[in-house]
Amino acid sequence: MAVEVVYRSSRDLEQLFMDKAEADRHDKMLELAEMLTSVLQKAEPSLSEQQGENLGIFMARHRAIFAKAFKSQADALSELDSPSAE
Repeated sequence: MAVEVVYRSSRDLEQLFMDKAEADRHDKMLELAEMLTSVLQKAEPSLSEQQGENLGIFMARHRAIFAKAFKSQADALSELDSPSAE
């Protein structure tokens, strides 16, 4: 019988990872997404909970691109138009 070690994000119990660092990155991404969702819903109260979550996760997954854009490199957002952005 073989033993296999797997890791699970504390924020996404369905998702399993073979690497602890990868599970930690996923957990941090979800934490950022949760905070972004909260901020977006405060800024735009008509945003549904699902829309807020979707936007928060999208922004958290692409945080490096948004970080470039916020540092006066607005053209970095064009990277989100490419199919590889998803």
